[in-house]
Amino acid sequence: MGGVAREGYLSERRSAWLYRRVAEREAAPAIAALFRMLADEADAQAEIWSARLATQNQPVPAFRPGMRERVVVGLLRWLSPRRLRPVLAAMKVRGLSVYRQPASMSTHATPRQAGEMEAHHRGYEGGNLRAAVFGANDGLVSNTSLMMGVAGAGVEPATLLMAGMAGLLAGALSMAAGEYVSMRSQREMYEYQIGLERAEIAAYPEEEAEELALIYAARGMEIEAARSLARELLRDPEHALDVLTREELGLNPEDLGSPWGAAFFSFFSFTLGAIVPLLPFLLGLTPTLPYTLTFAALGLFGLGAAISLFTGRGALKGGMRMLLIGAGAGAITYGMGHVLGVGLL
Repeated sequence: MGGVAREGYLSERRSAWLYRRVAEREAAPAIAALFRMLADEADAQAEIWSARLATQNQPVPAFRPGMRERVVVGLLRWLSPRRLRPVLAAMKVRGLSVYRQPASMSTHATPRQAGEMEAHHRGYEGGNLRAAVFGANDGLVSNTSLMMGVAGAGVEPATLLMAGMAGLLAGALSMAAGEYVSMRSQREMYEYQIGLERAEIAAYPEEEAEELALIYAARGMEIEAARSLARELLRDPEHALDVLTREELGLNPEDLGSPWGAAFFSFFSFTLGAIVPLLPFLLGLTPTLPYTLTFAALGLFGLGAAISLFTGRGALKGGMRMLLIGAGAGAITYGMGHVLGVGLL
């Protein structure tokens, strides 16, 4: 138990130190004030752990910022706290959900009663459809460019097919591996931070409610109303964990996706795009290069039009823009392949 209290004490001292460093770098006065108040709350929570150590006849350890903390503070000198949200969340800095609000904080989406919490967080931020479209676009552009570069060197169709198949497999595996590592790391961070929140709710629920109230007050709610709402929201322990994860950490527990599922989805969407310039070979169409260009152009235009669903631009404009981008990339790689092919002969 002494080890738990010691770690809890050091964790809160570390948080308080970081809160004050973040407040020093925060340009918005209301948000800076919030982090200073959260620092005071973290000091108060550290004193709770200090008292527990005293009852166990354990010494109170001295806190000194470690290398990780100093690196984060160094980054804060170059980047704003808003840009460092994922790093700060991993360092147990709370209140990051305020960065979902406008910088002026003139408006806010703070729920006015407990029943509004579920609707408040039921947003859609892209989803699988968006990821599929952009993944297919990556596969199409990269593999078409690769094949154009190889074609520029004047190789035989069989060599061009081999290059395209290798580009498809290498690119899809790279995308899958990268997505797996990214999702696995994100999930581990989420699980660790949620576990910390669960322990803190059990250790000092009143102090956690005060932190939540400060966040709502920073968004514009009157402080007593914010405290009343926070107490109501944290009445049930499991609901309290969900609320604090969202509001203090700025994390969404529903985002704990499957790393293997993300890897497979990335592999599939990239493959879907990368296979388009290979279709003439698979369908036995000759001459292959003109058909490859035709299929790639149609695919680029179609994906550009699909991307317009997420950008709000016209489908024709989006399709033409993507076609021009892909054509430019293909022309550059074709030219480089031609120069290298001639030079190596």
